[in-house]
Amino acid sequence: MMDTFSYKFQNGIKAFRSWVIPYLNSRIHKDEFRPVLCYVFTEWRCNIDCHYCHQYNNNGESMSRETAYAAIDWLLSLGCRVIPLMGGEPLLRKDFVLDVIRYGAERGCFVYLPTNGYLMDKEFIDEMGKAGVAAVNLAVDCIAPKKGLPKALLAIEPQFRYLVKQKEKYGYLVFFNINICGTNLKDVKLLTEIAHENNIGTDYHLNEPPHDFVNTEHYRHKDNGLAITPDKYEEADALIDWLIEKQRQGWPMVNSIEHLKTFKRRMRGEIGVWGCRAGQNGALVRTDGTLAPCFDLICYNHDWGRIGEPRFLKSELDEVKKRCMPLCTSTCFHTMSFYYIMASVPEWVRKHVRVG
Repeated sequence: MMDTFSYKFQNGIKAFRSWVIPYLNSRIHKDEFRPVLCYVFTEWRCNIDCHYCHQYNNNGESMSRETAYAAIDWLLSLGCRVIPLMGGEPLLRKDFVLDVIRYGAERGCFVYLPTNGYLMDKEFIDEMGKAGVAAVNLAVDCIAPKKGLPKALLAIEPQFRYLVKQKEKYGYLVFFNINICGTNLKDVKLLTEIAHENNIGTDYHLNEPPHDFVNTEHYRHKDNGLAITPDKYEEADALIDWLIEKQRQGWPMVNSIEHLKTFKRRMRGEIGVWGCRAGQNGALVRTDGTLAPCFDLICYNHDWGRIGEPRFLKSELDEVKKRCMPLCTSTCFHTMSFYYIMASVPEWVRKHVRVG
C-alpha cells in the first residue's frame, strides 16, 4: 500500500495528464469538438428507482463491449482522457464494467465509476482497483432511505467502509455525489461531514425536473415532491452558505463556489445564460453509440451524430441552449464553464494543490 504522500502525488500526475493537457489542447483547438470529459452511458437500467431520475428506463438496451471500446478509442483520438461510465447502474453488469475500466486504464484514460453502491462487494472493489479505476463517484442522497430517495449511506455502509479502506492501496479517488432536494437538506450536511472525516471529496447537484421538450414518456415520477419549495429557501440558503464556507476552509468539493451560489438563484427561477460547453468540450455517448451534448438532453430527439461522426453544429446547440441553459445547473458543465474563464484557472490550481 502506498503512503498518503505517494497517493496524492500519483493522483496529481493523473490529473495533469488527464485534465490539464486535454484542457490546454481544447483551448488551442477552440473551434473544434475537443471534449475534456465525455460520459459513456453504459446502461439505462437500474436496481433502484430514484424519483428525480428521468434517465432510468428498465426497458432500455445496454451498451455492448464493442461500442464501449470504440467510444474509448475515438475519444482518445480527440485527446479526451476523462471517461465516466454512467447509467442507470453500471454495476448491473460487473464483468462488462471491469473489462471497460481495464481497457480504458491500459490506454491511459482516467476512468471513473459512478454507482449507488448497492451491488458493490469486497471482491468487486478489489477487482476494479486492480483494473485501474481512477475514481469512484458514490451516489448517496441521505443517511437512511427516504421516500423517492433510496440512495442512502446506511444501506451501503459496509461497502463504503471497504471502498475507503482500499483507496490508497489501489490509488483511486472516492467522492460522494449528492442531489440536494427539499427533503434531504439536513442529510446533505451530515454526508458532507462524513466525507470530510473520511478524507474524501463531495459533488453536489440541485434537484431539477426534466426539461419539458425532452422525451420522458418512460418517466413515472414527475410530481415527486422533491423540489425545494419557497418554505425551504431559507434552510437551503443556509446549507449552501455552509458548503461554501467549508470549501473555503479546504474541504474538497468538485463544485466551484460560483456554482454553489447559482443554486440559490435556480431554485427561485431561471439563472440566465452561463456559457455551457456541452457539445464543445464535453458530451455523452449513449448505449447505442449515438451522441448527446449532456445528460439533460440524453432523451432529446435530435441527431447529434455518433461515435466517430459527431454532429454538434454550433447553430443547433445555440438554439437548444436558449431553452435549457436558463433552467439548468449541471454540475459538470457549469464547473467546466467557470474554469474556461481564464481568470478562474488559478483558483482551480490552488484548490487542488491545497487538498492534494
